[in-house]
Amino acid sequence: MRISYNWLKNFIDINKTPEELSLILTDIGLEVESLEVEQSIPGGLEGLVVGEVITCEQHPNADKLKVTTVNVGGPELLHIVCGAPNVRVGLKVIVAQVGTTCYPTNGESFKITKSKIRGEVSEGMLCGEDEIGLGTSHAGIVELSADAEIGSLVKTYFNMEDDFCYEIGLTPNRADAASHLGVARDLAAYFRLNVKALELGAFASNSTKGTTVQVDSLEDAPRYSGVNIKNIKVGESPEWLRNKLKAIGVRSINNIVDVTNYILHDLGQPLHAFDQDKIAGNQIVVRKAKEGELFKTLDAVERKLSAEDLVIADAEKPMCIAGVFGGEYSGVTEATTSIFLESAYFNPVSVRKTSKRHALKTDSSFRFERGTNPDITVEALKKAAILIAEVSGGEVSSEIVDIYPNPIKPFEFPVSYRNVQRVIGKDIPADTIKDIIVSLGIELKNETEEGFDVLVPPYKVDVIREIDVVEEVLRIYGYNNIELKTQIKASLNTSEKPDKEVVLNQVADLLISNGYREILCNSLTKDDYLENPETAVKLLNPLSSDLDVMRQNLLFSALVAVGYNQKRKNGDLKVFEYGRSYNLLDGTYVEKQLFSLTIAGKKEQEQWNSTNSIVNFYDIKSAVDGIINRLKVDGIRIEDYEGSYFDYGLSYRKGEKVLVSFGAVSKTNLKKADVDGPVFFAQFDWDLLVKVIKKNKITYKEVSKFPSVRRDLALLLDDSITFEQLRLIANKTERKLLKDVQIFDVYKGDKLPEGKKSYALSFVLQDEEKTLTDKQIDAIIQKLIINFEKEVGASVR
Repeated sequence: MRISYNWLKNFIDINKTPEELSLILTDIGLEVESLEVEQSIPGGLEGLVVGEVITCEQHPNADKLKVTTVNVGGPELLHIVCGAPNVRVGLKVIVAQVGTTCYPTNGESFKITKSKIRGEVSEGMLCGEDEIGLGTSHAGIVELSADAEIGSLVKTYFNMEDDFCYEIGLTPNRADAASHLGVARDLAAYFRLNVKALELGAFASNSTKGTTVQVDSLEDAPRYSGVNIKNIKVGESPEWLRNKLKAIGVRSINNIVDVTNYILHDLGQPLHAFDQDKIAGNQIVVRKAKEGELFKTLDAVERKLSAEDLVIADAEKPMCIAGVFGGEYSGVTEATTSIFLESAYFNPVSVRKTSKRHALKTDSSFRFERGTNPDITVEALKKAAILIAEVSGGEVSSEIVDIYPNPIKPFEFPVSYRNVQRVIGKDIPADTIKDIIVSLGIELKNETEEGFDVLVPPYKVDVIREIDVVEEVLRIYGYNNIELKTQIKASLNTSEKPDKEVVLNQVADLLISNGYREILCNSLTKDDYLENPETAVKLLNPLSSDLDVMRQNLLFSALVAVGYNQKRKNGDLKVFEYGRSYNLLDGTYVEKQLFSLTIAGKKEQEQWNSTNSIVNFYDIKSAVDGIINRLKVDGIRIEDYEGSYFDYGLSYRKGEKVLVSFGAVSKTNLKKADVDGPVFFAQFDWDLLVKVIKKNKITYKEVSKFPSVRRDLALLLDDSITFEQLRLIANKTERKLLKDVQIFDVYKGDKLPEGKKSYALSFVLQDEEKTLTDKQIDAIIQKLIINFEKEVGASVR
């Protein structure tokens, strides 16, 4: 939201510089994201001064040039060569001296330098309109009035004043500050000033009955006001109005529309002007649309309306989607001579749903859907009518219609001094608390020594509880005025062990040290990514079709991130995410904490001595095993993955529950997310993981003094036999002395029978009490061979 510094002066007397005011605005909750100088004319006529031509003689070497001397108020006259046909003695002119930068209406800026023109010295330039951005005329130099003060600034002569524009990051709850009046109210509270009253004395009332208004849906349009204005002439707005709108980034359209935009940003009240001659039956009907009713909006798009949409119609057809967008047919054009001007308060929920339903976001809907001020509709009409009369010659031709049968009441609730002081953490005097609250436009009643009741005006839509009043007091009093205590009291940590956050940090540190980066993805996703539509948690009022359900896994969040990076030539990724899944199971909403790993692209950054190899299944397995080992999780049972995530993969089970599944993301899922493969993904059940390690006990074991022994076996096996089966057989065969089993070679080829493969296994044996003998070692190996042959049909090669 853009706010003009000069515009604010219409409401309060400010004696702070724009920079000082910027800090104050941020302190009171209206964060200033940027501050820019706004000039109605590029360059702001800086450096240009008023001069008087003292002498004017023909240039000796050029028929169309004159040599002049000009008085600019300095100790000496300036010698300036000029080619303008209207230059003459005694003329007051605009002078650009040496060093001044000029900004022409068309073309690049240029700097004035001392030079020789056809042999004559020129120490500046006498300026025409187009040479300094003041206009488009090139007929000659600008002629100033005879009483212009020599040496004075040209910007002062033309009453030009630089403006400063604040870009404010307005939070959604601060609908009351979505205008210059709203911002001025906060500043007035901070400085303890009074906001200037609206000057409406020039409004010329009329008792003639105008356009008939009928409101059929009072719930959606609690207040509807309007007035007729005739004899208008639609055309370009005056310069002051165009400059006001230009300063805040609003494009000028015509004088009538510009006035409505001005009031929108001035008072925060959206207005809409209808061409009165196009209102069938001279009747306004505020009603719900008919289901499927067609309506062409101002952008020339024909839209199909819903029965939930509120429209402003005439006796025959819709003319406007209430609070959102006007219609093409009823809008103001150059041929318009009379208008019906609307000022209303619409139900924020109704406008918000309609705006999202039709994907229309306008300045009006932005304010209506957050909540406007129902008490200012008539005042806004009067101010707009005064301005329309000024800029278009129009005059009010009817009485003001104001339908407001059920006035919106202020929010009323009690506030205690003790609670305000307790929450803020400082004993702010009671008088100061009351002073701040009253300065914000909040009325007090039923005052006692303990507190009071407040009546909060309807436009402060975020102040509905006592804690909201506390926040109002704090932001105006100033966060910086709350001193930090020298001592901070803290209680002992009674959280469960292990602490989930500590475990998360341990795992994150491990992954980051191995080149991973953390990502944080939206919990909202689209229904194309659902794992089980029957248990999906769907949004009742989604922001868009791409964000209409809660995610059921972390897979597609990761794939979307991979796809986003791939499209930006950043496809080598190693990322992890800590997030939740959401499901509706037996009528109950269930959240589950998950942890995911995702890898794609090359294993390492491309360089002269790298292999540029692509990540594979064993890279994701290595990362998963690293986490399992870091957290000392034992008793894992390994199974082939069964599900729709992967083309192939594994699941690690702890008891009957899956602790983690990982593998190569299926081509179907890659295509669904528009991602180039291969991509490898792992998803942990984090809640189960924390529960598992909670039962682990950390024990210390002395390093054995006796050496370990390694023996290798090459086994001929059926293709269906897995290493995990062999590992379990080995551990069951020798529980005490067998310390480790690894596979170090796999062979398949024409030298082996069909359907067979060869595994080379290593076995590490160690006795922690004595040195193993060859006899003991051979006996163990023999037992292993026998059990391998018996249980999986293996034979030693």
